[in-house]
Amino acid sequence: MTSARRGRTPQRRIAETVAAELRSRILSGEDDYRLPTQDQLVQDFGVSYPSIREALRILETEGLVTVRRGNVGGAEVHRPDESSAAYHLGLALQGARVTLGDLAAGLRTLEPMCAAECARRGDRAEVVVPALEANIDASEALVGEGLEFTLVARDFHDLVVSFTPNATVRYVVSSLVALWSSQEEAWAEVLTKRGEYPSETESGEAVRIHRRITAEIAAGNDSEAERLYRAHLAATQLLVLERFDNGLVNASSATARQAIQNSRSTRI
Repeated sequence: MTSARRGRTPQRRIAETVAAELRSRILSGEDDYRLPTQDQLVQDFGVSYPSIREALRILETEGLVTVRRGNVGGAEVHRPDESSAAYHLGLALQGARVTLGDLAAGLRTLEPMCAAECARRGDRAEVVVPALEANIDASEALVGEGLEFTLVARDFHDLVVSFTPNATVRYVVSSLVALWSSQEEAWAEVLTKRGEYPSETESGEAVRIHRRITAEIAAGNDSEAERLYRAHLAATQLLVLERFDNGLVNASSATARQAIQNSRSTRI
């Protein structure tokens, strides 16, 4: 073993120890947590600059920091959220060659349960229903606008999931929804350019179903809200799968990454 290789191992171990401590600070800290400067980190940990830089590179590959070089350099912290979870989950599904049909089936199992949970919320009239109705009104105004309609109509699904009280369910399902939305938006863009986007009648039907689901949520009818949601999901998924049925989940393309990054932030 060369001297360079022998020297590399301790530095890597030191860097991993520093990275573990900084990772813990990022994940447990406040939303506005900022990393100290490299000079301060060297002083705090009592290690060399190369070890600090290696630790930051480890965190950068995990998506927890972005290291800026130059006179305005530093490390910008990124707390994980549902969009980052969706991206990494999407890469795993893509690497496993999971099909869009498989993703769609998973959503049909999990996503409608979120509508039922919304219907069970005691504050649904004040919190959930107004947001859903505002989205429906916005999408209705865009019937006939192709891709723009899809972008707003997909927000209805994001909203339903985001109002699910259980945080674990919310993060898992929102990750899957973000992945599907990125595929549906790509589909809508292609069909809009070809002039083959579904008719205004079909778009209007989606708006009508969204209103029915919202009405059931408002009334607290959890079972009916879930049933309607599942039937609606199956119908809208079919439109995409008819064109991309043999396609694979794709989270690595520029379009998919942008769609995932634009997914709605989690809220209760």
